[in-house]
Amino acid sequence: MDNMLKVLLLPLIVLALNAADRGTALFDGKTLKGWHVSAKPADRDKGFWKVENGLVTCDSRGRADHNYVWLMTDNEYADFDLTLKIRSFRESAGNSGVQVRSRYDEAAGWLDGPQIDVNPPAAWRTGLIYDETREVKHWIFPVTKDWRIDESSAPKQWKWKHSDEGDGWNDLRVVCRGTSIKTWVNRLPAADFKGEGVLDDEAHRKHNVGLKGHIALQLHIKDDLYIQYKDIVVRTLR
Repeated sequence: MDNMLKVLLLPLIVLALNAADRGTALFDGKTLKGWHVSAKPADRDKGFWKVENGLVTCDSRGRADHNYVWLMTDNEYADFDLTLKIRSFRESAGNSGVQVRSRYDEAAGWLDGPQIDVNPPAAWRTGLIYDETREVKHWIFPVTKDWRIDESSAPKQWKWKHSDEGDGWNDLRVVCRGTSIKTWVNRLPAADFKGEGVLDDEAHRKHNVGLKGHIALQLHIKDDLYIQYKDIVVRTLR
């Protein structure tokens, strides 16, 4: 290649690499383009998930008679570094979560795959990992027998802000690589799950989850929830 051409192309290459390092925004700040709602037919068109003041918002206040309702990416992801910001409200006692490498079964009305918990009423749980895969349905970090968990399982250090504290926003980071899932909440480590023999076991292979799938935000069944998300960025790992 001609030296002059190399000089001309170098800035373009650097810009492309920098853009790749910054990742891809999954939310454009205006619409839910690139996302879709997955839920049982009775709940699909109730408008629980929407854009409000430039934020991804889940609002089921006064409408708790619903099943699980998910806002799911159209695209699938395998190994990635996901960052997002979350704002919770002190008066909202509902539960949310971030599904990774997951898949919704329309016939069964069920979403299989691991979930990063987002639980503002007991915020020490946020960042821990629950597996929604129908053959599992228990915490996988830390490991429990079922859905029950108490504060003795909290990370050594954790912090959380509601909307009326400081800037009101919390940072969540999720890194999935191979059978590993690591999480941080407000830059503090929350989970370091080594999932060999779990995320690649028969149940996960059966539903094609655990190692690749969609990212999704959760509205928990029967919850009266108001919560907001923004700055949702994914960077593919190679």
